[in-house]
Amino acid sequence: LPHPRAALPGARGASTATFAQKPVSATVCQHFWPKMPLEFELAPGRMIGGDHPCFIIAEIGQNHQGDLDIAKQMIKKCKEAGADCAKFQKSELDHKFNKAALARPYTSKHSWGPTYGEHKRHLEFNHDQYRELKRYAEEIGIIFAASGMDEAAVEFLHELNVHFFKVGSGDTNNLPYLETTAKKGRPMLISSGMQTLDTMKKVYKTVKPINPNFLFMQCTSAYPLNPEDVHLRCIQTYQKEFPDIPIGYSGHESGIAISLAAIALGAKVIERHVTMDKTWKGSDHAASLDFDELAELVRQVRVVETAMGSFVKDMRPCEIACHDKLGKSVVAKQDIPAGTALTMNMLTVKVAEPKGFPPENIYQLEGKRLKRALEYDQTVKEDDVE
Repeated sequence: LPHPRAALPGARGASTATFAQKPVSATVCQHFWPKMPLEFELAPGRMIGGDHPCFIIAEIGQNHQGDLDIAKQMIKKCKEAGADCAKFQKSELDHKFNKAALARPYTSKHSWGPTYGEHKRHLEFNHDQYRELKRYAEEIGIIFAASGMDEAAVEFLHELNVHFFKVGSGDTNNLPYLETTAKKGRPMLISSGMQTLDTMKKVYKTVKPINPNFLFMQCTSAYPLNPEDVHLRCIQTYQKEFPDIPIGYSGHESGIAISLAAIALGAKVIERHVTMDKTWKGSDHAASLDFDELAELVRQVRVVETAMGSFVKDMRPCEIACHDKLGKSVVAKQDIPAGTALTMNMLTVKVAEPKGFPPENIYQLEGKRLKRALEYDQTVKEDDVE
């Protein structure tokens, strides 16, 4: 958030005017297509990037256990926690998986059926249920979204009129999928789990000529995610490599500290999985925030955003009281007669009354002649020297 440079009347070094912070411009990409903005409208009236507040996505995914009532409860709790968006994952299973993948036995403790297909069908809402969830989200005033996990799901979500598309990490290197999705003209949030930088460069070159409104999200696809596997510095790598798009963070770690660090590094979208109960069946629950943690994340994100402040280093109005109490000045280290040419061994620095010559300029006094005599420990003022 921009913080005006403070004018400090009566304080040394004070400016007589207030200067607005100038935005820091991004390096222009040298490509044949036009430079994109670092900000764009993700949903009606909701800009992301630039100095706009971080967009916080609560990823319900399939943590609803296949229960529509639980899904609605979770949407409401996302809203109450202060998230900007409640998000799901939509698949058209026959388009996402081949027959063999759906038929394979699934004996995990997280299974909802003897085969992977039966497991996934238990968790998948149909089109009418998705329409109902979107209506409910709109009624309570939170943005509804879903990751389209295959091209048929993207088509349905486009018909559903979602505000943006989230590309899950499993489709980030699926270039035909990206082209199809980009051509829909909706903003895109593209996760980067399981990808290399070279692949992300291909993604950038694929999407950018088609759709200017997209961002990359640093992500590591592990559930739960250990801190040593997060690699937040990739946010800075993306900022350097792709300076004309915003960068976000999609996290699967425990707690909120790492997500807050992502904000400090410049993430403009944060996505975190949420759950009603971390002990429920399903591999995502252990990598999710409960709703108390989500609410705390939202609060602390806004604190960090406020604390980011200005690029301009200056004395702030809140510091004046401390400066007036403890700020030091140049004083006489001995009695000094009028007309004396000052040397450094005649001067020292103390908290003094009244305030006088600032210590950072003490060397400017060397060789200057005193207009009046100074007693030991007396403040040296600017008008005491020629």
